[in-house]
Amino acid sequence: MSVAEPRRIVLFRHAKADWPEVSDHERPLAERGRRDAPVAGRRLADSGVTFDLALCSTAARTRETWKLAVAELPERPRTVYEERIYDASPGELIAVLNETPDDVRDVVLIGHNPGVQALSEILTAKAEGDARERLDRRGFPTAAFCVLTYAGPWKSLEPGTATLTDYWAPSE
Repeated sequence: MSVAEPRRIVLFRHAKADWPEVSDHERPLAERGRRDAPVAGRRLADSGVTFDLALCSTAARTRETWKLAVAELPERPRTVYEERIYDASPGELIAVLNETPDDVRDVVLIGHNPGVQALSEILTAKAEGDARERLDRRGFPTAAFCVLTYAGPWKSLEPGTATLTDYWAPSE
């Protein structure tokens, strides 16, 4: 693949988590999260994005979200469970994305707020349609995702280099 071809980055926040007496890292999805994650997966499938790679936090709620969402996709991408995504800052998330091999075109990153929302804001230089307005109005609720396009090698991904092309949340 040529690095001049646009790449797509989908930033996907985990679905609604429960609050049992476990560590934050081990919190499972709540019933609403188990309903919303497959809906998000169907919406991702409908978007036509086929992922080459999924980068997923090791937290229980992100793993469970991805398991339910990926079942709705026409093809399952290679999935890497990455500890650095849990509780990561936007800079740490960019560092993870910078390590993506250049033969990978489209990536989905399943993570947490506030990092996922902040990363979407930091990467976005411009937006198409009303995606920015909807994201600004709604924020990044659980099970929401946004689609960014980016042209260049992964190691050059940095703030202000992407275009926000789509945004979706369960109540959209």
